[in-house]
Amino acid sequence: QLHLVESGGGLVRLGGSLRLSCEDSGFTLRYYAVGWFRQAPGKEREGVSCINNSDHNNDTFYTDSVKGRFTISRDNAKNTASLQMNDLKPEDTAVYSCAAAPYCGSNWKRREYNAWGQGTQVTVSS
Repeated sequence: QLHLVESGGGLVRLGGSLRLSCEDSGFTLRYYAVGWFRQAPGKEREGVSCINNSDHNNDTFYTDSVKGRFTISRDNAKNTASLQMNDLKPEDTAVYSCAAAPYCGSNWKRREYNAWGQGTQVTVSS
């Protein structure tokens, strides 16, 4: 059974970096695609990135605003998925959550996900 927990959030200055991790204590994450989402105060939740499992070649997807700055990855041996965030901007400030689904697909931002973590706060100061 999926049980997702995020870590790695914090306060960073403009241009800084953070690495978020999503761990599944149920040890089944390797069978799922993992999506990262964020929600800023007063805004709708936004899909940030998604990585498929090995059945789908670990394909990756990114929203346009983070391409070239964020990198999603997974380590099945550690039962985790990560989001490396570089060159952070104040507009990246949000609560970031990971979620698991059978696959990403072209509709990864809006598809139904099986489980969600509780979220971790990322704050970028200018």
